[in-house]
Amino acid sequence: MLRRQLRVALLGLVLGGAAFYAGTHLVAPRTVAVHPLTGRRIAGVATDQSWLDRAEREQEEAPERALDLIGLEPGMVVADIGAGSGYLTTRIAARVGPTGVVYANDIQPAMLETIDRKARAAGLANVRLVQGTQIDARLPDAAVDLALMVDVYHEMAHPQEMLRSIRRALKPSGRLVLIEYRGEDPRIPIAPTHRMTVADVRAEVQAEGFTFDRVIEELPRQHIISFRR
Repeated sequence: MLRRQLRVALLGLVLGGAAFYAGTHLVAPRTVAVHPLTGRRIAGVATDQSWLDRAEREQEEAPERALDLIGLEPGMVVADIGAGSGYLTTRIAARVGPTGVVYANDIQPAMLETIDRKARAAGLANVRLVQGTQIDARLPDAAVDLALMVDVYHEMAHPQEMLRSIRRALKPSGRLVLIEYRGEDPRIPIAPTHRMTVADVRAEVQAEGFTFDRVIEELPRQHIISFRR
């Protein structure tokens, strides 16, 4: 009986890891490209809303703890760039409160429709939907306190142009925060193109005029990497 229970538990772990890998690896196909500075292979864009809203994400990414560590405050203007299904958008909107604003940015109209439904259902009137492009976030100039990208930057087809666009949108005291799965840790069960090293992030982001602030390593599987405008 004990042996059987161990086999079942092991099978569950294997299947869970496979699903975790597939959910981030099996994305919309696109032309393979690399970043010109680091040679990093750029991943495709995730399109599966059920994967983005999976129940396991609470344990794997600790979203509330991540927002604690980032330092959201009431009244802030936050851009959730590559917001996807709005997994974090509504959490951010609740934290910045009615005096704050969340720009939910994505290039996929279906994702923005999902965010709109979630915000309305939650009674959140401070969410603004923004459909960007692959080269422009289309955010208002010098208006954003914090630009946040969660498991997004590695997917950007034109990261240099996007970073310049985001920098224009930040206030002089604004911050850019990237949360990315640790590329340095091969034990993390996710495709290599969907993980990033701190070295690559710093090389690519600092080249676009941002000043490195700090790295926070308190999440289960991800870096929090912070920059100043």
